[in-house]
Amino acid sequence: MIARIRKSIEEKDQGFTLIELLVVMIIIGILAAIAIPVFLNQRKKAEDSAAKADVSTLGKEIATYYVDWDGTTDPTVALSGGKYTLAGAGAAAPIGNASKKVALGDGVEYLGTPHDQNWCIDVTNPSGDKAVVGFKYSAQGGLEEGVCA
Repeated sequence: MIARIRKSIEEKDQGFTLIELLVVMIIIGILAAIAIPVFLNQRKKAEDSAAKADVSTLGKEIATYYVDWDGTTDPTVALSGGKYTLAGAGAAAPIGNASKKVALGDGVEYLGTPHDQNWCIDVTNPSGDKAVVGFKYSAQGGLEEGVCA
């Protein structure tokens, strides 16, 4: 055995055998098979988080609007050019940028008679896990899964 090692050193045998290379390739393949689905699932959760953040921002802006409410003009929310705007008694005010792939529902929906501050707003993101369900923010329930009724 020692003679073989000495002969190998003298002849400068270098490199990997085919078996060693195949074992490494199999290990890399197994790790990739585990990691790729986990990564794709995390991406969908990130899309849902973007929708939640958007609807929370919109809901809080509407709630803030009602703090200084004039008692007659209800707010409206619009999505144009990748930006949300809130319109009410005065000129339309920019709220912020919309997340990519997030779709605004029907704007501010009133659950009951207008002017009673019982409102709801919803968004969906077709790339997320909750694509069909979406997320809503209402005066009564805050942030929840689902769309406005």
